[in-house]
Amino acid sequence: MAVHLGFLLFLIGLTGIHSITTVSNVSVGAGGSITIPCLYESKYKNHVKYLCKGSYWNSCSYAIKTNHRNSRKFSISDDKIVKIFTVTINHLTKEDTDYWCAVDINGGGDEGKYFKLSVTTNTPSLDISNQEITGLKGETKTINCNNRNSGEMKWCRLGGSCLTKSGSIDGTGFTINSVSGVFTVTLSGLRTESSGWYLCVRGDLQMPVHITVTEKPTTTTSLRTSLKPNPESLYPTQVSEEQPLSTVEVEEPSVSGNLKSFIIRLSLLIILAMVNLFIWFMFKRQEQTIVESSATTTAEGEVRYVRSSSDEVEAEDEEVTYSNMP
Repeated sequence: MAVHLGFLLFLIGLTGIHSITTVSNVSVGAGGSITIPCLYESKYKNHVKYLCKGSYWNSCSYAIKTNHRNSRKFSISDDKIVKIFTVTINHLTKEDTDYWCAVDINGGGDEGKYFKLSVTTNTPSLDISNQEITGLKGETKTINCNNRNSGEMKWCRLGGSCLTKSGSIDGTGFTINSVSGVFTVTLSGLRTESSGWYLCVRGDLQMPVHITVTEKPTTTTSLRTSLKPNPESLYPTQVSEEQPLSTVEVEEPSVSGNLKSFIIRLSLLIILAMVNLFIWFMFKRQEQTIVESSATTTAEGEVRYVRSSSDEVEAEDEEVTYSNMP
């Protein structure tokens, strides 16, 4: 019995306890980065999660924890709604090989799940240009997983079912094809429920892909009224077959928008009037200056002329006076 117990503890030290679901082997390029999703059970929702580095569970060391600050090398986030925490490893090197997704168990042994990174300086054997894919509800989306690996191709939802050729996962259809070293997955009829983490799988390699599906924006029909609006124009009786009646909205003219437009126009008119008034004032001032200058010149000429005439009169008076003397 003691031998069996010791052997069991030895296996736990090598492999950890599997209450966590994640990838097993991911091919990555040196110098790049990779985000790994770790799905956990509901009972660990409020527990601290962390990334542990090392080949063996009982000797691995903390790399990053959810209650610690992120670093340039490691970052971690926990989505408690979907019960998935993600770890991102940056600036990958050959030493970034063995890691564990782990949950801190207060008063007991922690739980972890091992995953391996195959870091290469060449092109990864299974790769994707972008791990984050976005789409609108009802759209068709194509995901290309470049691969040089052999083995069966599968498309899996993390912690869920897998498809090998075609089928449906959570109401979204998937079709798998392989052409010239490209593992192609076509998603048709996207649904918001299809958002989440998936895995491109080829042989013993996986590549995690996150899909985000959002609702299509609602098209709003704006009806603008004139000064004398036609009442019938405010109540459309015909609706396009492609646009349900429930999505057609009547948008009344915005009072604040009209007031803002009026204020802007009034301000421009005031500025223009002030500029014209300034130009007119400067013109009149220049004209008045010219008139005053001309009047001054004329007045000076008249003064000189009077003085000259006076001098002549005085000269004549002096001559008459001298002629009457004995």
